[in-house]
This record gives sequence, structure tokens and C-alpha cells, in this order.
Amino acid sequence: MVGKRPIVVTMGDPAGIGGEIALLAWRDHHETLPPFCILDDPERLQRLVAFTGIDCPLAKIADLQEATAISRRALPVLPLSRPIDALPGDDSTPDGPMVIESINKAITLAMDGRAGGMVTNPIQKSRLYAAGFPAPGHTEYLGKCANLSEPPVMLLAGPSLKVVPVTIHLSLRDAIARLSTQKIVHTLEVTIASLKTDFGIPHPRIAVSGLNPHAGEFGHLGREEIDIIGPAIQKVLKNGADVIGPLAGDTMFNEAARGTYDIAVCMYHDQALIPIKTLNFDNSVNVTVGLPFVRTSPDHGTAYNIAGTGTANPNSLVSAIRMAAEIAACRKKMKSRTTVDRKNKD
Repeated sequence: MVGKRPIVVTMGDPAGIGGEIALLAWRDHHETLPPFCILDDPERLQRLVAFTGIDCPLAKIADLQEATAISRRALPVLPLSRPIDALPGDDSTPDGPMVIESINKAITLAMDGRAGGMVTNPIQKSRLYAAGFPAPGHTEYLGKCANLSEPPVMLLAGPSLKVVPVTIHLSLRDAIARLSTQKIVHTLEVTIASLKTDFGIPHPRIAVSGLNPHAGEFGHLGREEIDIIGPAIQKVLKNGADVIGPLAGDTMFNEAARGTYDIAVCMYHDQALIPIKTLNFDNSVNVTVGLPFVRTSPDHGTAYNIAGTGTANPNSLVSAIRMAAEIAACRKKMKSRTTVDRKNKD
């Protein structure tokens, strides 16, 4: 059963706030959260408990199956292969390989079905690059590990807005250069499928942004809307999807406009992330869609400046754990419904 499979949470950068928001999430929400465990060094977390004063009992486990029974009385910790020396806010220790190990273990547990899904704590990408991390970020790395022929899609979900950027971790110059009709079509198709299977929206409504000011002003401020974005929308419309655009990026996020669609697909990273972080900074969740397993993440960074103070807000991690479990349950429900429909047709 999906509900009995725990969610696995990665360590994230050990010098950041990942450990303490996991402690805070358990302390404040363990009675209502789905069962979860963290892939980390138990001794590091115990030091963090003592340092911050966060009241969170820890339970070292040898197997993920132990987590469900334990999670109501203590935070289950599945140990990594070696101790972590990092102190809060100090990124000088060479812990990058262990951050990668935590991610890889979570992927294995999610892919083989032992975990209901994985939640990744924030990472400092430069530290991972120094340790040989072969991708720009989590999203791209997860796609490679899943052997996808097309890259997965980054979806950000908050209480009042869902967004998807077509291009992700690229400079603005490179993002514009790589924008193509095919890439937008792929993003739209994966997004529509996810809204149906992961969020239970049978007839999703998609708003697509333009790239240029005023959505190009009929070609006077740029032709990407005419030559690239518009044709992509037309291709998806042929499949019966409810898609509108290209829309002007400066007007599509006001309250009235947001009520007309289920998700906004934007052309580049900040065009999508600025509005959702403005509206839902403490509660938005990063979801990687198009994967054969569930992955979510809090939508914030490592916050070295407040690490170790116990003042970090755990709400985004709490939302990410809840959403991982909800998506897993929705996928199971949709799979069962599809199986029943096929049997009825036969």
C-alpha cells in the first residue's frame, strides 16, 4: 500500500538548514504527517538537536520498513556510509560525496518501490559540482538516473499557484537560445499528463506565457511568440488540451487571471519562480514530473545565514512531504481506475 510506504527525505547540504527543518517538521507535525525518514548521519542530527534545542527524538534504523512503525514516536534516520563533519553555516568540509550518496539512496528506494516517494532537502550546487555531480541540479540528475529519453519537468506548486518553467538552470542568454517549439510541446505534454495523474485534474487548463514584453506585441517586440511559442500551443491543442496563450508575463499572474487556469507554463526560470515565490514563499513545493517515481522538494535554498539557529521555517518541507504522499496516492488511484476501465472494455 502506498499509504504504508514511508517518504524518504535526503540530507541536503549538511551546512544548511535541511537537518533542522526535518527536526522541526517532525516535532511540530509528526502526528499528522505521512510516515517519513531522513537519510543522514544520526550523530550529526543528534549534535544539531543539542545545538538548536529542537525537541526531536531520533531513532537509527537499519531498514526503511522500520520507519512507518517508528515515525510517530521518533524521527527515523537511515544512516549514510560515513559520518558527517559539517557545522551549521560552514561549507568548508568536503561532504559533497555524502550529499550525493543520500540522493542516490533515495532514488534507489523510490525506484524499487520501497519508498512512497522522495523529498530532497536543499543542496549547494557548487559543492556537488566539486564532488563530481554530473548535472546542473536535482531535476536533470533524476532524469538521467531514470534513463528518460526526454528530460523531466520542474513543476512548482503552492496554495494559490502552480507554475512550470520550460527552461530551468540556464543563463537567460542560453535559455532563450535553447527555446524551441519541440521543447515547449514536450513541457506542455508532460505537464498535462502530470496534472491528470499526479493532481487528479481530469481536464487541466494551461496558461502559456510569452517570452518578450507584451507577448511580443504582434512581432514588434520579438518574434518568438509567433515563430516558436504559438506553433507549440497549436500542436498541443490538436490533442484536445485546454491551452491559452502566449500571454503577457506582466499581467497573467494577477488574482483574477490566476482563477482562469490550473497552471502557468513559462519560458524561463525566473519568469515562473518569481511569482510563485512572491505568493507562496513558505509553502511552495518543487515537484519533478515525468519521472517513474515521486520526487518533491521544499522550494528554498540552504540558508547558510540562519543554519543552526533553529529559526528556519519548515513549512515548505512539511508541504513537500505531504505532497509526495498525496501524489503517490493519486497515482495509485489513477492506475487502479485505468486497470478497471481496461477490464470493462475487454
